[in-house]
Amino acid sequence: MTIDPPWEPPLAGTEVEALMGALDRLRATFRWKADGLDSAALGNKAIASSALTLGGLLKHLALVEDYYSTGRMTGERMGEPWASMGLPEDAQDWGFTSAADDSPEELYALYDGAVRRCRERVLSKIDNSGLDGPVAVFGGEFNLRRLLFDLLEEYGRHTGHADLLREAVDGRTGEDPDSDWVPPF
Repeated sequence: MTIDPPWEPPLAGTEVEALMGALDRLRATFRWKADGLDSAALGNKAIASSALTLGGLLKHLALVEDYYSTGRMTGERMGEPWASMGLPEDAQDWGFTSAADDSPEELYALYDGAVRRCRERVLSKIDNSGLDGPVAVFGGEFNLRRLLFDLLEEYGRHTGHADLLREAVDGRTGEDPDSDWVPPF
């Protein structure tokens, strides 16, 4: 009998288990692609056709996790750690560009914390109103299911970017983390 790695979605789970499992698998794959790097590898290594860095992706996805689980889901403003960072009103590219000023430890902690907060908020929302429960974005016309699919799409796009960037850093390739790797969130 083999035990599936912790990031593998259930083979025959409920809709919530499958959706959250797919999201957690992308989170784990992304985090593995960015794992264990120093400042130079996180902030300075890009591919010729892009200014993206793994550090920028870590900070951007941390921001996305918290924004989706606050502003988009509940309509609330994001609190800490973002409030003390001087987050600009239009922060679309800010995470990508400001990450160069952050240490690897700060970037990993920011990302891992955002994943934990988002997962906790989303699971609480599911407990309260299910996947059909309305969310704040677009005046409540979206439901939580749609919000989570949007988050999956965001991860799909950026996990592909991370795959190319990590290969450029040290040649690491692969679809899934090594079997002995444990996600830090």
